[in-house]
Amino acid sequence: MSHPWMPASPCGDGCLTAGAPVVGRVRRAVRFAGAVSVVLLAFGVVPALFVRRFRDPLARLVFRGVLRAFGVRLVVRGEPLDGGGRGALVVNNHISWLDIVAVNAVRPMRALAKKEIAGWPVLGPLVARGGSIFLDRERLSTLPSTVADLAAALRGGSLVNVTPEGTTWCGLASGRFRPATFQAAIDAGVPVRPLALRYRMAGGRETTQPAFIGPEPLIDSLRRVAALRGLVLEVTVCGEIAPGRAADRRELAAMAEAAVQAALGNVTVPAQRRRRAAEPAGLQRA
Repeated sequence: MSHPWMPASPCGDGCLTAGAPVVGRVRRAVRFAGAVSVVLLAFGVVPALFVRRFRDPLARLVFRGVLRAFGVRLVVRGEPLDGGGRGALVVNNHISWLDIVAVNAVRPMRALAKKEIAGWPVLGPLVARGGSIFLDRERLSTLPSTVADLAAALRGGSLVNVTPEGTTWCGLASGRFRPATFQAAIDAGVPVRPLALRYRMAGGRETTQPAFIGPEPLIDSLRRVAALRGLVLEVTVCGEIAPGRAADRRELAAMAEAAVQAALGNVTVPAQRRRRAAEPAGLQRA
């Protein structure tokens, strides 16, 4: 079921860059098996994950293990991503299900996620066990209580990851940052930490192959990522936006979006006009 207010992107299959190098079927199967093994191992050490001094280092190893299993090399640039004992709203442009893995591989944290993610293979159990706050996108009436839960988590000292575009884009095109969840940062009096994500192949060419766009099932996206050879995921940690710098949530969302676009090198071109998708694809999956 969908509603007119639900975020949508025009990105579809026509946005996927051609000519990406791929691995053979045996390597793809090994990657799937490796990712599943990492998740099973994570549940094997669940008791240790409840010990505070072990929790974050172990969670980081698990998420980095998932990236390695899929053959993804993580490159992190910019400032350290550390809350310093206080909460922060961590926001990023949204391209792929890999985004969630990457953010937690840099710094494990809670997330605001659509409720469907809890049922996803591999990623779902990890996100649920990480203390995610789940959003029912089909019931707009639940949004105020979700924002209140988010503010409470931030006030309690948690870093919480949010994707304010509300859906995935191909990466060469992107959507505006919607302001609703930024109200939680204002209410909690915590900073916003923008992250800029970009996917490249080993030779440096930007690629949209990891994008989770259009009507495809999650398993098809998993297979496409598992087939890629030399995928590099770049995460740039931008400077924090301190509490009180914005007059309201709309200005705060615009500031965070501008920081991400500047880190991606898109300073003068409006986000939604950088590249229009070739074929409209309706509502997106994440």
